Amino acid sequence: MNQELLINFVPTGMVPRQSNHPNVPEQPNEIIDEVLEAHAKGITIAHLHARDSKGNPTHCPDVYAKIVEGIRKGAPDLIICLSLSGRGGIGLEQRAAPIYLKGPHRPDMGSLTLSSLNFTTQASVNSPETIVALAEKMNQLGVIPELEAFDLGMVNYANYLLRKGILSGPIYINLILGNIAGAQCNLSHIAALLQDLPDNCFWSLGGIGKAQIPAVATAIAMGGGVRVGLEDNLMLHGRQTSNQELLNTVHELAEIHGRKIMKPKSARKLLGMWEHDTDTICYYGRRQGRAVA
Repeated sequence: MNQELLINFVPTGMVPRQSNHPNVPEQPNEIIDEVLEAHAKGITIAHLHARDSKGNPTHCPDVYAKIVEGIRKGAPDLIICLSLSGRGGIGLEQRAAPIYLKGPHRPDMGSLTLSSLNFTTQASVNSPETIVALAEKMNQLGVIPELEAFDLGMVNYANYLLRKGILSGPIYINLILGNIAGAQCNLSHIAALLQDLPDNCFWSLGGIGKAQIPAVATAIAMGGGVRVGLEDNLMLHGRQTSNQELLNTVHELAEIHGRKIMKPKSARKLLGMWEHDTDTICYYGRRQGRAVA
């Protein structure tokens, strides 16, 4: 059991809208404020999605650069992961664009969903060619993949990519439960996912909608990490909630189980990640090779 609790904070996502949930941060200043407040309470990774001026999802590097810059000014140690999501049917180059940011704007991680899947009303298309291409681009740039698996087949695909040398350990993976077309938040599904994880793997549980709190509670009890925030769940106790209330719930559960929150520096060490160099404002990926600043 890992006594320190890795918290992956997911404040925005691609689907929730301020028009029907006022606590969802959309614009760069709103996202920055939410992440810095969460960092002050205690998180390890910030998993970020960007929105344009109208609140629509965007992969625009300029928007991501504003968000990353603002967060690093207030939380220079925080691990930053940028979403490379395939929802909305965008092409490979557009998805990969954020990981080409340089200097103080470059991310530590990029998300990598391990197969195509259906949500309730929308598909996330991730062909084998796209998954491999994104993984290879991240390898070249020194950005670490944040793997996302919604079912056992995706875990199996992670093992396949490791055998092929397309991924290398140690790896970090989010096991996301409760999607209508994926693994559910019950102990048999969780056990099946965990038993097939590769060696040298650090995992977190997340849950969609009402599965979020049971998923994070299970992970905390079992020694795993957690993924939490409004990207995945908008409700708590039958009413609209906020990122900070969800995060407070995780901290309360962690205290009950005697688990301290993992500092970003500790996670960087576990994942073989270079610490950022605040003197030259450069950020690095895997220890086996520095990325261009």
